[in-house]
Amino acid sequence: MTRDSNRHVKVKQKSAVLNMLKKLDKIRFRGHKRDEFLDLAESPNASDTECGDEIPVKIPRTSARDNEELRDPAGPGTIIMASGVQDFNRTESDRLNEIKGHLEIALLEKHFLQEELRKLREETNAETLRQELEKERQRRLELEQKVNEVLKARAEEVPATQQATKPQTQANGTDKRSHTVCSRLQKWFCDKFGEYVEDFRFQPEENTVETEEPLSARRLTENMRRLKRGAKPVTNFVKNLSALSDWYSIYTSAIAFIIYMNAVWHGWAIPMFLFLAILRLSLNYLIARGWRIQWSIVPEVSEPVEPPKEDLTVSEKFQLVLDVAQKAQNLFGKMADILEKIKNLFMWVQPEITQKLYIALWAAFIASCFLPYRIIGLAMGLYAGIKFFLIDFIFKRCPRLRAKYDTPYIIWTSLPTDPQLKERSNATVSRRLQTAASRSYVGSNAPTGINKDEDTSRFHTTKRGNFHEVFNLSENERPLAVCENGWRCCLINRDRKMPTDYIRNGILYVTENYLCFESSKSGSSKRNKVIKLTDITDIQKYKVLSVLPGSGMGIAVSTPSTQKPLVFGAMVHRDEAFETIFNQYVKITSASSNSES
Repeated sequence: MTRDSNRHVKVKQKSAVLNMLKKLDKIRFRGHKRDEFLDLAESPNASDTECGDEIPVKIPRTSARDNEELRDPAGPGTIIMASGVQDFNRTESDRLNEIKGHLEIALLEKHFLQEELRKLREETNAETLRQELEKERQRRLELEQKVNEVLKARAEEVPATQQATKPQTQANGTDKRSHTVCSRLQKWFCDKFGEYVEDFRFQPEENTVETEEPLSARRLTENMRRLKRGAKPVTNFVKNLSALSDWYSIYTSAIAFIIYMNAVWHGWAIPMFLFLAILRLSLNYLIARGWRIQWSIVPEVSEPVEPPKEDLTVSEKFQLVLDVAQKAQNLFGKMADILEKIKNLFMWVQPEITQKLYIALWAAFIASCFLPYRIIGLAMGLYAGIKFFLIDFIFKRCPRLRAKYDTPYIIWTSLPTDPQLKERSNATVSRRLQTAASRSYVGSNAPTGINKDEDTSRFHTTKRGNFHEVFNLSENERPLAVCENGWRCCLINRDRKMPTDYIRNGILYVTENYLCFESSKSGSSKRNKVIKLTDITDIQKYKVLSVLPGSGMGIAVSTPSTQKPLVFGAMVHRDEAFETIFNQYVKITSASSNSES
């Protein structure tokens, strides 16, 4: 009996294991959902090693007695599924391990996705933006409520004051009527004039910073064309005025002179100018409507419009920048000259010129105090017409007469600019120094029998000492008057391979017989270069960098002692230096050929 009971318990345990494995198999084939898995945030703290440990599955051992007990009860000798149970247990353990692996992968994926979501939230700061937006909305609502309360309070103030001033003896009906009438009047006033009252409220000025556009060649050319088109009406107006003054068209100038003088004599000068402005606007309206009207004394010349280039090379862009910089430099220079002359006129820089203006202003002030304005206007209009149509025409045709008797022109041309004042001051200082030096030289014991040329050449020095000592030349050799201070340049000797000898910075001088280059580096005189003019076989202008526009800033000199020409580059005054060297070279070679013949 006990044996049967033990056998029944064991079989019941085996059947429970089989049922559990069948349920796990159903769950596995049903498909896993990530929401059913355990969340990492909710799971207990466990390390990676703990998550990776495998859960041991105890497989019950079967003995010989168990095998006997598992036989089919229908009859002895039949084998019950002992070996089948072991295979089934083995396959189910593999399935459990596989399911556990899927669970671990799903948990890891969820963990990684949570980390990425957290990083994205930190980068975008969406929550902080939402909080700020909610705060701004709350502020807006509060401000709207405050504004409504203030408007209501203002609307209630006037009726309250009016009710306080009324006597208490009035009836209730009359109080209500007056209150309604006042509220209606106030409402009508607010509806009609409230908007205008709000416009007069003072508000803090907003300082807006304009964004600057980056430098662009296309934008630069477009702005230059816009400026030219915008200034075209003004330039045409000035051209027509100068044509009237120059009597370009005799009939037009004569008619304009007669009409102007007649209008000034009868006091119609201002109505005439207003009528001309109205006439100009009417013609512009007809031109805008498509009419072809040309009202100009000087015929307009249509300039060819160049199509804008889309792609510019580096040299074209550089040349464009140079052209614009040159135009801007000249324009700014003219404007600066005009402003500096006006400033110097009123600042008594030239007292004799400012004195004339001072006397003229006093005379105009006294005349305006005692004479009627009709006579003053008539005199000024007649003088302006005669000056514009007759006097300027005569002065432009006779420059000598203008230089003697045209007072405004003389005053304007004699007014100095700031650079001219600096040059004058430097010239006066140099003259004082020269006079002081000549007096000290005359007072000293100078040797007799020395001519002026030898004296000046003896005392002409460079930065390193006397000129003839630096270049080992005779005392008669000195720089020409054109290049007493020399021309700064760099000597490029292409026969040398060392960088220190290939390019040298220094100063170039020209004497009567030699071309001398003084190196700026301290050292021996070996770095200096002396070339005899008669040894030069060829001299020409040279362009060091072919990429840059223009003809270059260098001079190439060929001699028999050098395989490649010596180049004196980076010369600002290249043309002046070339003309000086070439003229002296021609002079020396012609003199030597004449002496030989």
